[in-house]
Amino acid sequence: MISADRTALAQSIIDACLRMNRENLNQGTSGNISARFENGFLITPSGTPYDLLTPDGIVFMTLDGAVETGMKPSSEWRMHRDIYAEHRDAKAVVHAHPPYCTALSSLRVSIPAFHYMVAIAGGDDIRCADYATFGTADLSDEMSRALEGRKACLLANHGLICFDDTVASALALAVEVEALAHQYTVARRMGEPVLLNEIQMAEAITKFKDYRKQQS
Repeated sequence: MISADRTALAQSIIDACLRMNRENLNQGTSGNISARFENGFLITPSGTPYDLLTPDGIVFMTLDGAVETGMKPSSEWRMHRDIYAEHRDAKAVVHAHPPYCTALSSLRVSIPAFHYMVAIAGGDDIRCADYATFGTADLSDEMSRALEGRKACLLANHGLICFDDTVASALALAVEVEALAHQYTVARRMGEPVLLNEIQMAEAITKFKDYRKQQS
């Protein structure tokens, strides 16, 4: 029997998956969500419709890649594991295929400092990682490079991945990055966006750090 804490965390993952599809951040079962738990993390299983998920079907993995007996984890578990191993502040990870993030990623375009909200991901741009086959260690390596100093990145010809300190805040970050991708796409249709300079973005990054402290 799983603990109450684990059940609650697993249910929060399921709720976020259902909301992710309702808000058009993802389609079908192509995305995945995880949350750090004890000496590892809980992650959505492979190929299971979100409306059929139950807390005991959310898979537990250790950071060395060992899987608790039960359902098979998402094929993208390596990206989640590597984020937890490389970013001590990561408590939850959201991977999805939002329309505008995916469209920009197919152009191999990063999201530059066209809007101060880009700073919400931790830097003055949101990078697009180089392409690698889904579910591979190569993809996770490319992701890790793009996430250096960041909490979100695009994955070339694939989608978006991001992390934060709760499942809810990681999902909120995914929503914001998709909104930025949409806005940047519209701006590019109208002309060449004027980018904020390093000083302006540094101010925005600092203000977001203070904002997060206030929120917590």
